[in-house]
Amino acid sequence: MRFSSTTKFIAICASMAGAAGVSAHIVLDEPAALAGTSYRAVFRVGHGCAGSPTTAIKVLIPPGFKGAKPMPKPGWVLSTRREKLAQPYDDHGKSVTEAVTEITWSAASQNEALPNDWYDEFVLRGALPGEAGAMWFKVLQTCEKGSIDWVQIPASGTSTHGLQAPAALLEIIPSEHVGHRH
Repeated sequence: MRFSSTTKFIAICASMAGAAGVSAHIVLDEPAALAGTSYRAVFRVGHGCAGSPTTAIKVLIPPGFKGAKPMPKPGWVLSTRREKLAQPYDDHGKSVTEAVTEITWSAASQNEALPNDWYDEFVLRGALPGEAGAMWFKVLQTCEKGSIDWVQIPASGTSTHGLQAPAALLEIIPSEHVGHRH
């Protein structure tokens, strides 16, 4: 029996959705996506730092994630960092030589900070590479008191079991329709 990439995608999403919320604290809402497609990354922040409210979230854009664009968030100041690319790429006939490498949302005031007892989401979008595999988003969480760097990546594979502060995993799965989609 042969399964389509859509069937595989649904199966992977279902299995990863249950596992991701158990061990990690900043996770992607959709933990799997088809290679070569546009992807809306929704980072779920489930708590602060040892009870302290979250005041900033910084996402480090992994290599291969192209054209990262953040979504503004009311009550939060948005900033990006751009760097020159080691390997430029073509986007609609235009050579792209620099890209967003970091996106930071910072609470505009103490009143806008995310309380420990609440959760929220921070959103960005971009294009995924045409190759399947694991893509890790490192996230730095700053709180009124303390911080947590969600940057740990397993030595091999994709299991984050045993990691104290795992990066957010996106499993890119093969697609028969690798190409340009918005």
